[in-house]
Amino acid sequence: MAKKNLAILFGGCSSEHEVSCVSAATVIKAVNREHYNVYLIGITKEGHWLLVDSVSEVEDGTWRNSKKQVLISPDTKKEMLVIEDGNYTSIPVDCAFPVLHGLFGEDGTIQGLFEMAHIPYVGCGTLSSAVAMDKFFTKVIVAALPVEQAAFVPVRSYELKDMDVVVSRIESARSYPVFIKPSNAGSSKGVSKAANREELIAGLKEAARHDTKILVEEAIVGRELECAVFGHDDNVVASGVGEILAAAEFYDYDAKYNNADSGTVINPQLPEGKAEEIRQKAVQIFKAIDGFGLSRVDFFLENETNRVIFNEINTIPGHTAISMYPMLMQDAGYELGDYIEKLIEMAWERHEYGA
Repeated sequence: MAKKNLAILFGGCSSEHEVSCVSAATVIKAVNREHYNVYLIGITKEGHWLLVDSVSEVEDGTWRNSKKQVLISPDTKKEMLVIEDGNYTSIPVDCAFPVLHGLFGEDGTIQGLFEMAHIPYVGCGTLSSAVAMDKFFTKVIVAALPVEQAAFVPVRSYELKDMDVVVSRIESARSYPVFIKPSNAGSSKGVSKAANREELIAGLKEAARHDTKILVEEAIVGRELECAVFGHDDNVVASGVGEILAAAEFYDYDAKYNNADSGTVINPQLPEGKAEEIRQKAVQIFKAIDGFGLSRVDFFLENETNRVIFNEINTIPGHTAISMYPMLMQDAGYELGDYIEKLIEMAWERHEYGA
């Protein structure tokens, strides 16, 4: 059987650019080269698309020096155009694998490009990607399920010009402490915790740097737990449960990627029945947003009450050395190379049969 051309996209314009590059290197190494010709497309922070020669360039960052510009055409010819020294080369694209975290990669936009071009692609579709990326609309959908989630106050960035009014509205609805989150940001970028009015104002300003929609949530005091889901339709499986042990007060970007004291535990000791409850709710949420392929669903287990409270769902979970998704999948019996192969096969199934 002839090899197919697989385009792996990474980097991007979001605040998670660097994490995406690390995740992509993991995925690139796991692809079966006997089945696929792999083409690496790096997207710079400025939004320039470059053809990259090797995974080593992804790892050391030199890919940004590439002189090969690449474009994926929205035309249904299913091709990418490589431009070098004024010359154009057309290369067929049989399947795309976006390893892009955050805005313009995980929010349905690039998925829409693949849909227009009729290119099969790995992972959630345009709707589920957009919904999961936007924490506000995720909450709207999950509210229809038998799933508890943190109460919140929505804020628009333009409202911050009347900061006193916004703060009064929040304080009348929620007591301190609260979490402030951009609605569309990943890896906890722009997230902060406020114990008083001064910290709330600073947190709102910081969140507004990342998005125009902001959530101010009640602070849930409890254990941070995650579950991997894999599949589509009636063939969705959930992994066991993993626990985040944050070195900081909460698992923000710095605690995730820059603090060696943060850790993870696979299959931690939980009260009876709670692991299965988390697994079931993870699948419910994944299906409710019309998920496809893979996602990581995050929960809290509240102290004292042991309530399972939904936090968020990530449709392109990280694949760094400390990322929970590949660890959970491995524990569930799915080795990285095997489930990467299956994800690509799912992309073909959806494209050819409407799976």
